[in-house]
Amino acid sequence: MNSFVHKTLVVQLQAGASDRFPVLAHLSYDAADPFAVTVVFSHDGRVLARWRLDREMLTDGLGRPVGVGDVRMRPVSTGVWEELRLEFLGDARPDGGRQCAVVFAWAPALATFLRETREVVAPGREEVRIDDFLQEVIAGS
Repeated sequence: MNSFVHKTLVVQLQAGASDRFPVLAHLSYDAADPFAVTVVFSHDGRVLARWRLDREMLTDGLGRPVGVGDVRMRPVSTGVWEELRLEFLGDARPDGGRQCAVVFAWAPALATFLRETREVVAPGREEVRIDDFLQEVIAGS
């Protein structure tokens, strides 16, 4: 059985109040890190950002608003188009605000990717190898 799932989506990066620009989102899931989905955003061959997101949070975000920290998600419907709005909050600015990037992903494509990850590791069946983790931490010190 394959322990890795990868999908590339074209998503929309919102700049300002209304303008959106297409960028690529490379989603990957590895059974060795069963709770996380890695997303690499790129444009013209350059990596713009890399985020590790909670798989359950992504799933929940398709149906309701989630997140209170640096990542927030909520479903958005335009009537014919179902999207997931992802807000990524960054470092503080001198004026006291925070940098923010907003990305819109086509919800059905993201749902398909998440379904494929559940075929690799079903929710509730995730295993964390604590001994391996501790060995890596100790070796790194």
